[in-house]
Amino acid sequence: MNTLPPNAEAEAGRRLLSPTFDRWAEQAANCGHCARPIRLRGQATTVDRVTGEVLSTYDSANEPDGVLYTRCGNRRVSVCPSCSHEYKGDMWHLLAAGAAGGMKGVPESVASHPLVFATLTAPSFGAVHGLRRRNGHPSMCRPRSTSAVCEHGNPAGCRIVHAEGDRRLGQPLCSECYDYTGHVVWQWWSPELWRRFTIALRRALAAHLGLTQTAAHSLVRVSFAKVAEFQRRGVVHFHALVRLDGPPTDSTEFPPPLVAVSTQQLCELVHVAAARIWFDAPATEARGELRRLRFGTQVDARAVTATATREASRADHHDHGLHPETVAAYIAKYATKACDDFGLPPGLRDADAARRMGVVEHVCRLLAEVHYLARTGGPRYLPLAKWGAMLGFRGHFSTKSRRYSTTLGRLRSARKRWSVQQLRDRLTGRTNPTTDVDAPDAEETTLVVSSWSLDGIGWLSAGDAALAATAAAQAREWSDDRARARRASLL
Repeated sequence: MNTLPPNAEAEAGRRLLSPTFDRWAEQAANCGHCARPIRLRGQATTVDRVTGEVLSTYDSANEPDGVLYTRCGNRRVSVCPSCSHEYKGDMWHLLAAGAAGGMKGVPESVASHPLVFATLTAPSFGAVHGLRRRNGHPSMCRPRSTSAVCEHGNPAGCRIVHAEGDRRLGQPLCSECYDYTGHVVWQWWSPELWRRFTIALRRALAAHLGLTQTAAHSLVRVSFAKVAEFQRRGVVHFHALVRLDGPPTDSTEFPPPLVAVSTQQLCELVHVAAARIWFDAPATEARGELRRLRFGTQVDARAVTATATREASRADHHDHGLHPETVAAYIAKYATKACDDFGLPPGLRDADAARRMGVVEHVCRLLAEVHYLARTGGPRYLPLAKWGAMLGFRGHFSTKSRRYSTTLGRLRSARKRWSVQQLRDRLTGRTNPTTDVDAPDAEETTLVVSSWSLDGIGWLSAGDAALAATAAAQAREWSDDRARARRASLL
């Protein structure tokens, strides 16, 4: 929090000196110190389903501001750091549960299933500035003869050793040579490429076993969890955990595969499937050409195993496997990122406005191309206009197959059951340590009868927002310190 709006300090001071500050602070903590909380007015009564006993009553009129604050739930860190932090934690649990097992209703036995960490990239649309390393040391971006130029007279190479944070990273060496149309078209249809990849992987697996797809499906099934990440050049690539399971049984949803497929063979099948797929994107009416889309050549697939050390899981140790918790943390990190990484605020769709805000020219050109294709590309590209803030990417950032692990809904339900249990223990003076809030089929023993109306969104003053933001930053720092200490103890 570097700068505060006018009067924010005075408003924060009045809140701190208010006799109701302790209750307001408790409200702020209950909604996770959300940056844009939803304000509700109404009442709620909690009743025991079995006995009919009224466990508690609540009326927002009794609160300091006369409202109940709840989380906004936005996953983007630029919109709400607090809710984003919680979403990232949920994604870590979802991913780690499917990779290592032993948590969130997923048995430990899944750790023995073949599992790989796959990365599928976009093809090249033109040379861009990037961070290069040779023998573990930073090297020149694109070493070329200083006299080499492109057809537009711009240098064809770059002999600069870029540092992290250089605004030139991801920018094309020549914007006239860069294929902005191809970039946006690929981005628009990349979810279709991912869908075809999952189909091709199942077909490649069946062919590897010498079986039909139906026969293979009765013996082995492909489960996955995928997250899309924006690269510096403004195009997405996909990170995925791909696991082999057997068909579900009455005793478990996560049985081992009934055929022998090694992790190394699964890595090879990922490469085969990624190389086979293609998609002919519909021609744009303005440009006219049909484009055959594929994934880039930089496809990577690495084994994930619980026997790998976290030190060996670092990116520069390519000869070793990855630890499940390390790769889960790596993927979960990108579930909360979006175009705001380029300085593009959520919802901003005008290229000229982006330029005035200081957004790099490459991103502004992509934004302009998105709207140009939406206007002139024909009916298949008309919806592009709604996805300008995502530079034309219309897919969800995180998806998973049905039986990869738990779900975000179950994690949120478990959090709700824990809160209800805490309230019940406080009201009755008893504790029930045997309650398993993570159980997906945990029976709800209470009934909440409520009536709510929307009062608004956001804190009532800039001072309240500043206090909540400060508390949220301290809570995240404390949480991160605990996580670092836990990882250090496991090394």
